[in-house]
Amino acid sequence: MRYSRLLIPTTKEDPAEAEVPSHRLMIRAGFIRKLASGTYTYLPLGWRSLLKIMAIVRQEMDAAGAQEISMPILQPLELWQQTGRDADYGPTMCRFEDRHGRWNALAPTAEEVVTHLAANEISSYRQLPINLYQINAKFRDEFRPRFGVLRSREFLMKDAYSFDADEAMLEASYRAMYDAYCRVFTRCGLKYVAVWAVSGEMGGSGSQQFTVPCDSGEDVIVLTEDGSYAANLEKAPVDQPEADPELAAKRQAVGAMQEVHTPNVGSIEAVCKFLGTQPTDMIKTLIYEAGGEVLAAAVRGDHEVNGEKLTQLAGGRHVELAGEGVIQKVTGAAVGFAGPQTLSGKLALLIVDPSVAAMVSGVAGANRTDYHVRNVVPGRDFPLEGGNVKVADVRNAVEGDSYRGQRLVFRRGIEVGQVFKLGSKYSRALGAKFLDEAGKEHVCLMGCYGIGINRILAAAIESGNDANGCVLPVSIAPFEVEVLAINMDSPAVVAEAERVYGELSAAGAEVLYDDRDARAGVKFKDSDLIGIPLRVVVGERGVKEGKLEIKRRTDERPTPVPAGQAVPDALRILAELKAALAPG
Repeated sequence: MRYSRLLIPTTKEDPAEAEVPSHRLMIRAGFIRKLASGTYTYLPLGWRSLLKIMAIVRQEMDAAGAQEISMPILQPLELWQQTGRDADYGPTMCRFEDRHGRWNALAPTAEEVVTHLAANEISSYRQLPINLYQINAKFRDEFRPRFGVLRSREFLMKDAYSFDADEAMLEASYRAMYDAYCRVFTRCGLKYVAVWAVSGEMGGSGSQQFTVPCDSGEDVIVLTEDGSYAANLEKAPVDQPEADPELAAKRQAVGAMQEVHTPNVGSIEAVCKFLGTQPTDMIKTLIYEAGGEVLAAAVRGDHEVNGEKLTQLAGGRHVELAGEGVIQKVTGAAVGFAGPQTLSGKLALLIVDPSVAAMVSGVAGANRTDYHVRNVVPGRDFPLEGGNVKVADVRNAVEGDSYRGQRLVFRRGIEVGQVFKLGSKYSRALGAKFLDEAGKEHVCLMGCYGIGINRILAAAIESGNDANGCVLPVSIAPFEVEVLAINMDSPAVVAEAERVYGELSAAGAEVLYDDRDARAGVKFKDSDLIGIPLRVVVGERGVKEGKLEIKRRTDERPTPVPAGQAVPDALRILAELKAALAPG
């Protein structure tokens, strides 16, 4: 295609609101334009890249046996109410009442809709397994859209859903999708890490997340130093503290609990400053609600409660911090003064992190406004066992932790896909059942599998850029090769550029021909900014000498080649670039 006929509005200046390289470069290179907070228009270059990503995803989904469908973006809210996920998503779900008084949601995902479809269309074991997928827009009303298309309100997603007869069949469907995802991300040129993840509001028994490591990523992935285990922060387990053989004796030497007046001092930092203690000396107690019941989690003052671990310990129920009224009723104190002592009898569940259970003593809230307590001994002043008490890992991993004896390493990354074993959560709620060979009825087992189409492009730019612009893989770059003509006033230059452009196009290459009447410097800067993998330069001097220049986007300098060899060399290099992205 000819540059002069395309809408490619490149800019020199960085957009003021851009915080990460992909956001900055996608705007500067003319890939996207912002419409409103968290919503973007894709211009020709950006859309071409997305179409190429979608083509790769479709090829791998089809090859793995999935069937493409298209489901409504507008969904009845009552479906979400049947599974309880309307509450799980909360204000993140875009919902509205139509003119007939019916409540609807704009799809953040489609488990409910596809399960409703299966409930009406699947009746026999002979129809299983089946895997249905779609690629379309999704909506999530993010509280703080940021980082361009990495966290937007509207985005493109490939979502697939498998229905299976038993656990073995589900495992096979899950594995097929996992392997397909590996091929997708490899073909898109992404260096990814597959990590264990929590299912979150999706539910189910198991999940893995595909993450592209980069410094600007919002996700935190945790790896053992030897690389034998990887998980996202929400899932990452930690080793329990080493047993102290003198712990009992040390605790016996601790005096009785002692209340200390701490007026208007509620945070860990403020209490430590007031009392002259360290966060590691503190026992932080947080009060939660889950399904109408009240529970508490006690962690060390330098640790944070892990919401996903807490959810699993609460039986998978939706968990949220309790309001002030509930906290005051349970503790008898204002927010910020809760302690584990005397609380267990007032709770449905008290979860004590092993780091707290291993403390000799600590400082905790006194369950009395403006008071804390010194010399709180675990096991003496609050229970570590009993029917409603659990000692269990309920915190985020931090620097210095280990797992399986290996030091944990933390890296940031961008999530580009996730696969889930859903089990029967949705099929049971929405009646997706089948009859086996003996005519006995069973609930379908499900898996779901999501890929962020926009995120693949943004992640590729986050991990592939330099001071001059994007450095895109050939498989998802808007064009594979650019023919750049210097001095469009020269008939000889134009004729040679047209020849190269025509021969490359005829050979099947995706070619952008920069035929603009612009200075050479402008053309070179735009070429680097857009990030097309290969460039063929046709200049007046080179034409006179019978030579052209070829340059990979990653090369420091161009390589002069005989004019007659330019097209074969360019096609050979393109073949090499494509072969490097082929799944092993």
